[in-house]
Amino acid sequence: SYLVSSPSNMSRATGLHPRFVLLLCFISTAACNTFAFTEEPSDRGGRADGYCSRVLRAQSNRKEGNSEFRLRVEGDPESYHPGSTYRVTVTAASPSYFRGFTLIAMKDGAEGDKDEDYAGNFQIIDEEETQFMTNCPPAVTESTPRRRTSIQVFWTAPPSGSGCVFLKASIVQKRIIYFQDEGLLTKKLCEKDTTDKPLLDCCACGTAKYRVTFYGNWSEKIHPKDYPRRANHWSAIIGASHSKNYVLWEYGGFASEGVKQVAELGSPVKMEEEIRQKGDEVLTVIKMKAQWPAWQPLNVRAAPSAEFSVDRTRHLMSFLTMLGPSPDWNVGLSAEDLCTKECGWVQKVVQDLIPWDAGTDSGVSYESPNKPSVPQEKIRPLTSLDHPQSPFYDPEGGAITPVARVMVERIARKGEQCNIVPDNVDDIVADIAQEEKEEDDTPETCIYSNWSPWSACSSATCEKGKRMRQRMLKAQLDLSVPCPHTQDFEPCMGPGCSDEDASTCMMSEWITWAPCSVSCGAGTRSRERYVKQFPDDGSICTLPTEETENCVVNEECSPSSCLVTEWGEWDVCSATCGLGMKRRERMVKMPPADGSICGAEVLEVEKCMMPECHTIPCLLTPWSDWSDCSVTCGKGLRTRQRMLKSPVELGECTEELEQVEKCMLPECPIDCVMTEWSEWSECNKSCGKGHTIRTRMVMLEPQFGGDPCPEAIQRKKCKIRKCNRGQGNSDEKKRRKEQREKRRSKQGRAEGNSEHPGCRMRPWSSWTECTKICGGGIQERLMTVKQKIKTAQLSSCKDRKEIRACNVHPC
Repeated sequence: SYLVSSPSNMSRATGLHPRFVLLLCFISTAACNTFAFTEEPSDRGGRADGYCSRVLRAQSNRKEGNSEFRLRVEGDPESYHPGSTYRVTVTAASPSYFRGFTLIAMKDGAEGDKDEDYAGNFQIIDEEETQFMTNCPPAVTESTPRRRTSIQVFWTAPPSGSGCVFLKASIVQKRIIYFQDEGLLTKKLCEKDTTDKPLLDCCACGTAKYRVTFYGNWSEKIHPKDYPRRANHWSAIIGASHSKNYVLWEYGGFASEGVKQVAELGSPVKMEEEIRQKGDEVLTVIKMKAQWPAWQPLNVRAAPSAEFSVDRTRHLMSFLTMLGPSPDWNVGLSAEDLCTKECGWVQKVVQDLIPWDAGTDSGVSYESPNKPSVPQEKIRPLTSLDHPQSPFYDPEGGAITPVARVMVERIARKGEQCNIVPDNVDDIVADIAQEEKEEDDTPETCIYSNWSPWSACSSATCEKGKRMRQRMLKAQLDLSVPCPHTQDFEPCMGPGCSDEDASTCMMSEWITWAPCSVSCGAGTRSRERYVKQFPDDGSICTLPTEETENCVVNEECSPSSCLVTEWGEWDVCSATCGLGMKRRERMVKMPPADGSICGAEVLEVEKCMMPECHTIPCLLTPWSDWSDCSVTCGKGLRTRQRMLKSPVELGECTEELEQVEKCMLPECPIDCVMTEWSEWSECNKSCGKGHTIRTRMVMLEPQFGGDPCPEAIQRKKCKIRKCNRGQGNSDEKKRRKEQREKRRSKQGRAEGNSEHPGCRMRPWSSWTECTKICGGGIQERLMTVKQKIKTAQLSSCKDRKEIRACNVHPC
């Protein structure tokens, strides 16, 4: 420790202005150490009060700067999250250096004379390098004066409501003080609005249709640190277009069970179930295929895409996909609003994506073992300072290089639009054309087969071409109604092409490194690649075709040293899954000059870890086309198959090789169904020619063009005997009389006022209501005795009842 005299004593001793001496002491403990003064005890307490503010005012009077020095905040943010911690660095560009420094954080507009003027808190990283300033506790300064090119500290941002903050650095170089109020040594950060901006109600009319395309950019070249060479992939993508009342995922929220299963397992099943349970809050479920491996060369890349729709109430779009393998890392969009303030639909959204942590697993690297986060943490973006073992770690705290890009393009609008000003003429024409094309004008009388798969594009380059699909006309039920086209065309481009590929420069893979430039000691080596395809728009390829790096061969270059070649490439791992071994070799170029034995190793063997056995994804052929429906009408089944291409030694494949789904063709005709015939009735005459009948009922009416119902009543002639009109003996007359009476009795059922011998009958009553409304019921009617003659002996003089069937049609 040391003592400092009053400013007036220092100024007299040094010939400097007192305010400058105060500034010098504030800037650097080292600066004050250059003057070995003693302090008057009576002045110490008073000098501490307001010390920072006096020095800050001195700074404001002296505005010198030097572009060799820079203050940088982790990730170069434009704003800060309240309570978040950032790495702050002060650096000097080579060959410059500095001996001392001061770092302070103040609220915008503050003078520095009150404690509340200072914002946030600094944390010391290296106590041998930095310490808090004794006379100005909010400030950080150097621990020991020496030459240095950089220092680092942590800064925790103030709580919400603190407004804008200035981080200011001052440095000392050979007793020259540099500081800048608006330059590279001052950084202004304003509080990030962490409150969710209320989503405005959408005023657009009609609906819009979009295509979302996902471009993975996670590769070993761009993200080399610990990149998993085997089993790297993007999981199946799951999302939805939805209303503001539903949140799939969001920063600061907790992951649902569906989000957790996507984040940790790559399984979208639970997430899709959660989405579909939201009913009217969701308009379209978005699903895209997984990508194995995660990155593919441009000329074979088939970026997964899907189409979805939005409307006035469901105008937000969200999705997510897992970065695999990883603990619980994902990318995606959350509540992207596709409705504009002008009551229209967004034309295009392109956004680079960085990974985020679902907060359900505490692993820090791609292949960390499962370690559930207890309690569960909130969803947050990954940063470059999360953990030194993180593949995205950057000791200087830079921004993470994006791992993917998503593009959302509007492809059609339907319904009457209320923003009558078009985005541009081509857009409106394209929308109308797309809308007309999507109208299904196929008459119901035309029965087609399913569409065939799309043919290959007629253009193998990025020039626009066409592709075609076909279907067969299986039946034309009404020849007077024409059936529309059986071929369909749409524009296309060659593989790997898209609208933004016109300016893409396709490069080859890097060729193997050349040998080191020296055979002994430190040298350099280089490797090359070449342009495979120049941009179609005529622009120049700006990507480098050569890169160089340092190399060291044979570090010891003494006469007793053994000169060897560089190590060759590692052989392929001996195992296709699980733990294996790999080896590499080098050769002896020159034995030691002194004749001693060469002790250099010429063979290296090390372990290599492949993905767990039985977890390698099955290599499968594409699905075949769907078979024809198993029936020619009505409900049936159809199937499709695929074959296994993986070698048997990779383990059993559990992926399904056959799929079955229902198919529906026009309803089958249903013929009329009748009951069996009843027994023939008695002949309606007792003598001479008469007739008898039998009946049957309709059990099932014909449907969908089935056979109509046949006759329900049949009659045939009957002849019992000839009627005798002459006189016979009395027995014969008696017999004929009895038969007449029986016949009258039967006929009385059809005659309301029939009379019976020995009694007078009332007319038949009306039929009662049917006991059933369908399926066959019963009706009754009665004939009662009105007057009985005393001499009557016939048993037929009594009340009579008739029964008949009714409502025999099926229910």
